This record gives sequence, structure tokens and C-alpha cells, in this order.
Amino acid sequence: MGVNTYNLQAIKKELQHLSGPQMADLCLRLAKYKKENKELLSYLMFEADNDTVYTENVKQEVDGMFGSLLKHSYYAAKGLRKILKLINKHVKFMASKPAEIELLIHYCRNYIQHVDLRTGYKPLRQLLIKQLEKTSKLIGALHEDLQFDHRHEFESVVQQADEKISWIDKRDFV
Repeated sequence: MGVNTYNLQAIKKELQHLSGPQMADLCLRLAKYKKENKELLSYLMFEADNDTVYTENVKQEVDGMFGSLLKHSYYAAKGLRKILKLINKHVKFMASKPAEIELLIHYCRNYIQHVDLRTGYKPLRQLLIKQLEKTSKLIGALHEDLQFDHRHEFESVVQQADEKISWIDKRDFV
């Protein structure tokens, strides 16, 4: 016999029977035990009403991290994974595909500017290739109007990568 873990539907049903103060106590208790819970609660309470400002703040944080990226391929790859982890955390909070695409395109642009593009270090190369593939797939899943908006920006990033990076072929992504 172990500890019972209830499914989301049972928890939702039980939450509907709680009063306001009880709900506040539960939220504060959740926020106290895990940093990511506190960050999510902060986003939902203070930032969720304006995703564009939040996305710009995340972009500024990403820019700062790219600025402090180390040159050695191994350490650059570690730094890039850390940046992707940050982006994925914020994307999970926003739960918005267009915002995810915007952040991934921003990541790819910064990659092209800051990373040594002549490297033969395969993990470093894969960090760009995988994000380009992911972005292309996400754009394909959007509504046609949104696809048009993001497709142009994505194609310009791929074009820029094709011109500057010998191991990128734009035909693989467009």
C-alpha cells in the first residue's frame, strides 16, 4: 500500500468545494515547496494578462544569457541547453504556440550571431538544427493566418543560417 495520488479530474472536483481562504492556503503551500510552482503562480497572477510584454522580458533574459555564452564548444553547448531549458519553462507557463515560435525564432537568430559557426562539434550543431525543425513543425500546426505571419520570419532566419553556416541547407527546413 502506497500513498494515493489522485488524477486531475478528482482534484478539480474537490477544488470546486473549497472556500476562497482554503484555496489561497493551498496555493501558498504549493508555491512554498517548489520554485517552479512559485514562478507559475507569479506568472498566472501578475503576467498572464499581457503575453507580449512577458515574451519580450523572456527575450531580454535570453539575450543576456547569449551575451555571456562561453566560446569553447562544449561550454557553449551547455549554455545553449540552459537557454533552451529557460525558454521551455516559460513556454510551458504561457501555453501559447505563437509565443513558443517567437521565442524559438529569437533563439535561432541569437545562435547565428553568438555561436562559433565553424565548429565541428556535433552536439553544438544539433542544438540549432533541432530548434529549426521544431519551429517548422510548430508553424505547420498553426491556423493558416498565423502560419503566414510566422513563416516569413522563419524563412528569413533559415536564409540567414544558410548564408552564414556551411552545414545548414535551407532546403531541409523550407
